[in-house]
Amino acid sequence: MKPVKVTDESDSGRNQRFLDPNRGAEMTRPQFVREIERGNYPDYHVREINGLKTPCSNPNASEGDNLG
Repeated sequence: MKPVKVTDESDSGRNQRFLDPNRGAEMTRPQFVREIERGNYPDYHVREINGLKTPCSNPNASEGDNLG
C-alpha cells in the first residue's frame, strides 16, 4: 500500500493538503485528521501542534514512507 503524500504546505511548513493514491482521495488537513480519528488510516496518528490537530505517520524503520 502506498503511503499518503503531502501535496501542499503552508509558508511555515505545516502540511495542508494530502493525497491518498490508493483511494484517489485528496484531503485537507482537517479532513485527513477526521479520517485518522475514525480509524480509516491505522498507519497514522494525530498530534496537537501549536493548538492544531496535525496528521503524523506512525514511526517505523523506513524514512521513505513518512509524511514530509
